[in-house]
Amino acid sequence: MRLEYTEKQNRFRAEVREWLAANLPAKPLASFDTPEGFEQHRAWERKLAEKGYSAVTWPKDYGGRGCDLIEWLIFEEEYWAAGAPLRVNQNGVFLLAPTLMEYGTPEQKARFLPRMATGDDIWAQGWSEPGAGSDMAAIRSRAVRRNGHYVVNGQKVWSTRAVWADWLFGLFRTDPDSQRHHGLSFLLLPLKTPGITIRPIKQLNGLPGFAEIFFDDVQVPVENRVGDEGAGWSIAMATAGFERGLMLRSPARFQQTARQLVDLYRRHRETADADPGIRDAVIKSWMDAEAYALATYRTACRLAKGGQIGAEASTNKIFWSELDLLMHETAMRILGARGELMPNAPDGGDIGAWLDGFLFSLAGPIYAGTNEIQRNIIAERMLGLPRA
Repeated sequence: MRLEYTEKQNRFRAEVREWLAANLPAKPLASFDTPEGFEQHRAWERKLAEKGYSAVTWPKDYGGRGCDLIEWLIFEEEYWAAGAPLRVNQNGVFLLAPTLMEYGTPEQKARFLPRMATGDDIWAQGWSEPGAGSDMAAIRSRAVRRNGHYVVNGQKVWSTRAVWADWLFGLFRTDPDSQRHHGLSFLLLPLKTPGITIRPIKQLNGLPGFAEIFFDDVQVPVENRVGDEGAGWSIAMATAGFERGLMLRSPARFQQTARQLVDLYRRHRETADADPGIRDAVIKSWMDAEAYALATYRTACRLAKGGQIGAEASTNKIFWSELDLLMHETAMRILGARGELMPNAPDGGDIGAWLDGFLFSLAGPIYAGTNEIQRNIIAERMLGLPRA
């Protein structure tokens, strides 16, 4: 594939690059898994929204720029190359928003999307439960309809950003007699609703990036349901397609990590070459990051022509999660014992954020649906193999 950009696309790239150079925070923001950092990132979302950069593919009426997917990829390339902050509202902007665009009512779009773009509402996920991780069809949390409300009881776990988020989207069983994929509905819940208890879950780095959420007779208005009652499974699968196949992890994220890995290798080449496998891993990381970028451009072009993201989203999820792990494992090999130091350690030197990135990459094969489950999906839905 040979990528050639139009004059309009090149102008957009130059505009984004110039704006980022003039508006990036003077110093890195605190982690958004801290109260201070969460609000700093919320303020950054507002700054992006002022220019329509919070959600460039959205219609302008909802706070976007009306860009196509190729322009989104261009924006992401410039964003990551500039070292801009991570997106605290990625669950909303990249996952829920495309779902609302497709399944939401006009009233829901007008109510939720503009506040999502500005960061006034930060969203958490409500998928997993203690007995339903990657197997979302095993969800047991119930939402019983009574007098214009759903009364929700149950528990969610591993809810990303839920510690300080404002809203939650997730699946709940609205037909108590249903099983598996049937009888599930997609609901939107404000996390300050009476009856909701949030308990933080610490990550490997000690920060609460996740939470478990308990629902005790929580009342949710029926108008907060997305799509028809009982149609939640198909809607959630569309959301999962956005998560695994395109929007959640843009290729620019991995291309930037690959560039940083190459730079790390060059600065430590004398010692790194003592292990010939390191050089091969660096080369493979670079090649795979570029291959993922080209594959994503191909997907974007297919979608622009009316295509859809199907079961092949599972192949993307496996690829980018294992690529991220490979790059960070390779960085740890290059750094050796120094890689175990925190960035502010006296002998930290140039280790940067590699340790934090490595710890996060370990979760890649698990979140967004474990890679084992994704391989089952590929086997059954793409290759037509029988269920084991």
